[in-house]
Amino acid sequence: MSPNTKIIPIKVITPPNIGFFAQLAQQIENFFFQYRSWLSVIHVIMFFVFLALLFLPLFLSEPPEDGATPLSHFTLFVNYAMWGLWFPLVFISVIFTGRSWCGILCPMGAASEWVNKIGLQRQIPAWIRWEGTPIISFLIITILGQTVGVRDHPEAIAEVFGGTLLIAIIIGFIYGRNKRAWCRHMCPIGLLLGIFSRIGAIQFMPKRKKIGGEGYTEKGICPTMIDVVYKEESRHCIECFRCVNPKSEGALFLRIRKPGEEIEQIREHHPNIAEAWFLFLGTGIALGGFLWLVLPFYQDLRQIIGEKFIIDYGWYWLAESGSPWLMSVHPERHEVFTWLDFWLIVSFMVTCMLILTAILSSLTLLAAWLSGKVGGDSNLRNRFVELSYQYAPVAMVSLIIGLATALFLPLEYIGADKDTISYIKAGLFIIGLIWSVHLGNKILANQKISLKLRWLPLLPGILGSLVVALAWWPAIF
Repeated sequence: MSPNTKIIPIKVITPPNIGFFAQLAQQIENFFFQYRSWLSVIHVIMFFVFLALLFLPLFLSEPPEDGATPLSHFTLFVNYAMWGLWFPLVFISVIFTGRSWCGILCPMGAASEWVNKIGLQRQIPAWIRWEGTPIISFLIITILGQTVGVRDHPEAIAEVFGGTLLIAIIIGFIYGRNKRAWCRHMCPIGLLLGIFSRIGAIQFMPKRKKIGGEGYTEKGICPTMIDVVYKEESRHCIECFRCVNPKSEGALFLRIRKPGEEIEQIREHHPNIAEAWFLFLGTGIALGGFLWLVLPFYQDLRQIIGEKFIIDYGWYWLAESGSPWLMSVHPERHEVFTWLDFWLIVSFMVTCMLILTAILSSLTLLAAWLSGKVGGDSNLRNRFVELSYQYAPVAMVSLIIGLATALFLPLEYIGADKDTISYIKAGLFIIGLIWSVHLGNKILANQKISLKLRWLPLLPGILGSLVVALAWWPAIF
């Protein structure tokens, strides 16, 4: 051995085999290891189901305005399937099964990987690997979804999701070698699911873990470029089970853990500043996408700006409708957006995003500063990044309740009144709020702050969670 050879410490981790959850994890692991080859069949089925959901409604007649339900018209079924089932249940499932959607069911990631095998297989460029790329991807898709009416029109669903599928295929064809560059770096909801997977109950751990921090490699078995022997975090793991082999001492194993554990101990799981900003920006842009629909203030603002610029200044082009791929132009459904609507929606959403980001980042910075004053270790930046993760539960609940209102339609069908549904939503918000406060307390404990002093840096986090909850108040009542 050369005297300059670097010796990397290895920590041997023995998978637990006692207890209900340990045995359940082993059964799941054995099942997927045995039937892993069948995942490709599931991907093919999901791909064609996805295409049918996206494009069949374009060839169907308009659903009647009176009496049509998701059970009587396929177009309405697709709309409910996307926004009442898929969107909220994917986020809820992350708590229990991690990013299992991405590795087992998602047709976009699978299609991107299929074409990669026959594609150009070029090196993944720096602009794709940049940590801000998935943030920009999410913001663009979220804003476009609002301006084209993705929750109301089948053409918009086909454009947004079909266009995303096309980009995933193109990225897969050009970049990476038997990898999913799309899933790791560009998927609009990949980073969102990745952050929420940190509060999930599923973790894949190496049996022979090398110490030194999670790495990135395009040479290993992992399709999302995780250097699996160094694996420390959940956010990039899509649970494809390729790294799992119950009989191999060098493989990874499945562990069922307490939900929220990874964020409670976030400093040991590669906290990331990009995730912190994404939590703030993503929550803010989603809030803006909801509030412009329900606040009378938005309609008043639209009236004032329209009179000022169109009538007083003669900017008549603002009253004209634009391209259907950029905004909702559906006269047959009594909805036609003008350039005024387009720019006002975009501006309103971006303003909400910036305001909420400023509030949450300021409160988190205050909490990090107070943490240092009462004995918190590390530096201000690290404490800021760690404490930003406390908002994950309340952010997830706000997205589900605010943007997946169709999730609660079955309650109306079985006779629940609006007050009952509002109380259910409020209960979910309270759970998210309490969970966020609990995580903040645990993070501060790991920053070595005594229990009697912990309340002071915890207060800004509580206030930040309340701000998020109150901002989404119209979604509840």
